[in-house]
Amino acid sequence: MARVALVTGGTRGIGEAISKALKEAGYTVAANYAGNDEAAGKFTDETGIPTYKWNVADYEASAAGIAKVEADLGPIEVVVANAGITRDAPFHKMTPEQWHQVVDTNLTGVFNTVHPIWPGMRERKFGRVVVISSINGQKGQFAQVNYAATKAGDLGIVKSLAQEGARAGITANAICPGYIATEMVMAVPEKVRDAIIAQIPTGRLGEPEEIARCVVFLASDDAAFLNGSTITANGGQFFV
Repeated sequence: MARVALVTGGTRGIGEAISKALKEAGYTVAANYAGNDEAAGKFTDETGIPTYKWNVADYEASAAGIAKVEADLGPIEVVVANAGITRDAPFHKMTPEQWHQVVDTNLTGVFNTVHPIWPGMRERKFGRVVVISSINGQKGQFAQVNYAATKAGDLGIVKSLAQEGARAGITANAICPGYIATEMVMAVPEKVRDAIIAQIPTGRLGEPEEIARCVVFLASDDAAFLNGSTITANGGQFFV
């Protein structure tokens, strides 16, 4: 029987590529989304992957959504915490609302996503947790104090979960993408995009599918000895 994988923020951008790649690898995939019903409907029509709507910043909504996924598809054995937002502003202009919105989604949202699934993984003695962090969680970024803080915090979550889950057959790993050719990045002015690419030794943006292939590996049995690790996928732009 195919393992069930949940991908949050799984209908667009990197999340969409992850959902598709996991399905192609033989997983039964559920894709979560927060608000874009039109995009979610189009995604399901094109892929056949069912979508489930809830806000990962809300614990009760997350727990209910996860329960619905498991009732429909079976126990979740692979969870990919990908959902994230930005609310960029220089620190002296950043509002408490901008801070809390990003923290609630990008950091607390990982807790809200993994926590309801964790007991079942421990009971079954198997689980794969993959958290999508960011290059900016490793090196920081101007006007992204909130975003960088959450993505750095996600790495702490992974390192701690790896230690707690290891004896129960659960691995927890992170991926830190660099600049990827998603709809959001491609929408920035060409001059800005060229400046970003100039900082990447490989001379190009990454493709969502390249991040998705990393997820498929981490979810597989072949990655059983990788635990608490971070895959840095940024074309050589930054080294840890």
